[in-house]
This record gives sequence, C-alpha cells and structure tokens, in this order.
Amino acid sequence: MNILQTLLIIAACYATYTEAGNYDYKQVLQKSLLFYEAQRSGKLPSDQKVTWRKDSALNDRGNNGEDLTGGYYDAGDFVKFGFPMAFTATVLAWTIIDHESAYNSAGSMDDARKAVKWATDYFIKCHVDETTLYGQVGNGQLDHNSWGRPEDMTMERPAYKIDASAPGSDLAAETAAAFAAASLVFKSVDQSYSNTLLTHAKQLFDFANNHRAIYSDSIADAKLYYASTSYEDELIWGAAWLYRATNDQSYMSVVDELWEGIMYDDGFGWDNKKSGADVILYKLTQDSKYTDRLKAMCDYVFNSTPRTPKGLIFLGDWGSLRNAANSMFICLEAANLGIDADNYRTQSKSQIDYMLGDGGHSYVVGFGDNYPKYAHHRSSSCPDAPAVCDWNFFGSDQPNAHVLEGALVGGPGQNDDWTDTRQDAQHNEVADDYNAAFQGSLVNLIDAGY
Repeated sequence: MNILQTLLIIAACYATYTEAGNYDYKQVLQKSLLFYEAQRSGKLPSDQKVTWRKDSALNDRGNNGEDLTGGYYDAGDFVKFGFPMAFTATVLAWTIIDHESAYNSAGSMDDARKAVKWATDYFIKCHVDETTLYGQVGNGQLDHNSWGRPEDMTMERPAYKIDASAPGSDLAAETAAAFAAASLVFKSVDQSYSNTLLTHAKQLFDFANNHRAIYSDSIADAKLYYASTSYEDELIWGAAWLYRATNDQSYMSVVDELWEGIMYDDGFGWDNKKSGADVILYKLTQDSKYTDRLKAMCDYVFNSTPRTPKGLIFLGDWGSLRNAANSMFICLEAANLGIDADNYRTQSKSQIDYMLGDGGHSYVVGFGDNYPKYAHHRSSSCPDAPAVCDWNFFGSDQPNAHVLEGALVGGPGQNDDWTDTRQDAQHNEVADDYNAAFQGSLVNLIDAGY
C-alpha cells in the first residue's frame, strides 16, 4: 500500500467519524417527549400521540379511597415510584425554565409543559393534606411477577404514603422541588395553576424540613427499588427551588445549615441532588463556593473517571448511559455558568453522540438505523390486544411490537458490551429518570448551536 492509498483510507475514516457525530438533537428531543407519553398511567388525553397506549390503572386508590390515577409508570414495569418520578419532573421543569429557546426551536414547548403537568397533576392528588403524601402505587414484587400490557393489569396495586408519624424528608422535599420548578414553568401561561403548585411546594417543604427522616425507612417496599441514602441533599435542593420560585430568603437558612455537611462533590441523579443544587444556588447567589464544587465534580468526571474502549465515561454498570447523561447535563449547565465552557461542551457532546451512534449503534429507541428492538419494557413489547402477551412472549425472539420512541436504554458494560435483549434489565431497560438529564443535555446542545 502506498502513501496516497494510506492517506485516502485515513481521510475516509475521518469523514465517517465526523458524519457519525452529526446528529439531529431536535429530533431526539421530540422523541424523548414521546417516551414520556408512552409512560403515562391513567386516563389518556384526546391529544395523545402514542396511540398504541390506552387507558390503564383507572382504579389506583389511596388507603381512604383517594383518587391516585395518573402519573408515570417508572420504567419497563408499572409501579409508580414517587421519588424518581418527582426527580424526573423537577429536571424536566428545570430544562424548560432555562432552555425555552431550545424547546421552541424544536417545536416541542407544548409537549414539554404537558410532560411536566402529567406528573404534577398526579402529585397534587398524592398530596392529600399538608403532612400526607402518597409516594408509591403498586407493589414491586407483585408487579414484576407478570409480563403484559398495563391495560390488562389484574394484580393488587397497594398505595404507600408518608405522614407525620412515618415521614420522608427526601421524598417530600423532592416533590416540593418539582412543584416549585413547575410553578415557574406555568407562571406565564397559567397563573392559577402556578399558584396552586407553589402552595403545595411550600407545604411539602415545611413537612420535609420539620419531620426529618428517610422516606424509604417509612415506605418499606420502596427500599427494595429506590432506597434513599440521605435526605440532606433533597432539603437543600428543595430549598434552592423554593428560593428561586419565591425569593424568600428564609429558604437559604436551610441551605446554610446543611450545605457544609454534604459539600463533597459526587454527582447528580435520583438519589443525589448535590451538583444540581450547586448550579441553582450559584444562579441565585453568585457565590463561588458553588462553582468551585461544580468544577471539581466535572473535572473529576472528565479527567479521572474510567472510560470504555470506545470512550463512554463509565460511572456504574446499571444504567451506564443514564449515569453519564446525568453528569453531562450538570457539566453543560456548569459551562453555561462560564466554567471551562468549550471543553465541557465538547466532551459532553461526545458522550451524548456515543449514545446516539458513535458507540457503534444508537441506544435510543426509534432513532438512527440500528436502535434497540428488544428493550426491557412491557407495554411496548406487547402486540395489540387480543394477542396474548405473557412470559412466553418475553422469552421469545420476536422484537417488541411497538417502537418506544425516544427511550434511552440502560447501556453497555465497561467494555462496550451490550446485547439487545428483553432479558437483560440491567443494560436494556428504560426508565423515566434515564431520559430526564439526557433530555436536559439535548436542550443544552441545541442552545449551544450544535
């Protein structure tokens, strides 16, 4: 092979690489919002775009008969876990507040508001009085014992709550954060609804602050699936959002009480709000202690975290893409604050592009030519009624009957190893929280002009 042939091969490889990294983030954003439609529980609206889903779980009730219909199914299953659902709602609301232009340019603002409202309408039902909040509907094991459509569910769906005698500061404060953030989303379009959300936010935050405890100690079933490690970060997070929504300085007293005790920088996710709180608190106070910690977190992620052979930042084997997307969202927000902006945006973009195809195939259902066909997700896997859908179908080689548009699957192991199979929940399930910060990363990249 002569030098000219070698150069031509190198040029061809480079052209392929750069073409592979050129993705339509607006289209992915639109699809991500369709994923949330597919996760809806309850009576579906007339403008539902994901038409293979139908009404389901219409008998969800609280212990005293309260209407608990609505909200989102958590992942590939049909439990409504309040803690990660509230985190999802807070993050989605945050992305709308600070990236309105991205949603508008994608023609997705209306769908984005509806995605938040589907959660907050449900949380209003769950918040039955000032110190009572339903935090889960459905028993994890009973739910996971079946494979089928949500429309066909027959298992018992018990409801679990926190109250003054069995409190949960993390759940209450995270739900307060969701209400407060959503109040800002609707402030200019539905003032009455915004005021209602803010009232619930204030009540729930007071409950969280005055009755301090870990929610998964009060809701035992949640401990098996979404056990919380602490409540201090949620109190800070909730206080930050209420301060942003009200300008009431008293919320900063909670931040000032607790922040020093959790000032180590270890990321963002459904169980960890520290770095997200740092972004919001810097916006509100301009205090450099928050950006100092953000820079330490992002520098560690980009410079010291293990990577797969193809370059994915690997922060854990369960939901590896979710873990990376959570950090990318925070570091893109840090870039917006002026912290190493070009570097953080370039590196974050490469991680999102890995998920969209640069890793060898798309990990987003319905996007690209080679996307997951066997996501671990019951409702999309099942053919339309009256066809039978049970564990026999789960174990079959038939691809999922419906395209779960926009869903980010768990992702590969530390060697980029991944198999498209329903039988691997660890790497091929989807979840509400998986898409939240992923969607936040998309709107950041759109606003950055990519």
